[in-house]
Amino acid sequence: MRGYLTGSIDLVLRVGDAYAIADYKTNWLAAPGEPLTAWQHRPAALAAEMERAHYGLQALLYTVALHRYLRWRLHGYDPARHLAGVLYLFVRGMRGADTPVVDGTPCGVFAWKPPAALVTALSDVLEGGA
Repeated sequence: MRGYLTGSIDLVLRVGDAYAIADYKTNWLAAPGEPLTAWQHRPAALAAEMERAHYGLQALLYTVALHRYLRWRLHGYDPARHLAGVLYLFVRGMRGADTPVVDGTPCGVFAWKPPAALVTALSDVLEGGA
C-alpha cells in the first residue's frame, strides 16, 4: 500500500470523554450546468458520494489511526467508549442557520460511527496480525 494512500485527518475534536474525526469536503455535487443548492447535499446524495469516492474506507482508516493514537496516549482507553465516529462536512451544502434538515439530518453533514470491533480488527490486520 506504500504510496497508494495519502491524506491527513482535518480535525480531531473531543466530545465529552470521546473523540471524533471531522473531514472537510468541497465536492461539487450538482450536475454540470446546474446551480448548486443544499438539496444536492441531502443525506441520500452524501451517502452516494461517500460510496462513489470511497470515503468510507478513508473514514475507517482515519478511525484506525485515531484508535492507535488514543490507545497509546489515553489511560484506560476503550475504543467502544472513546471513539465517537466521523463527520464528513461537505461545506458547499452547509448554509449555517439556513441549512435545510432532511429527516433530522442537516444537509452537507454525513456522520458514521464505525463499530469498535471493526476498528480494532483492521488495526490488528495492519499491524500484521490475523
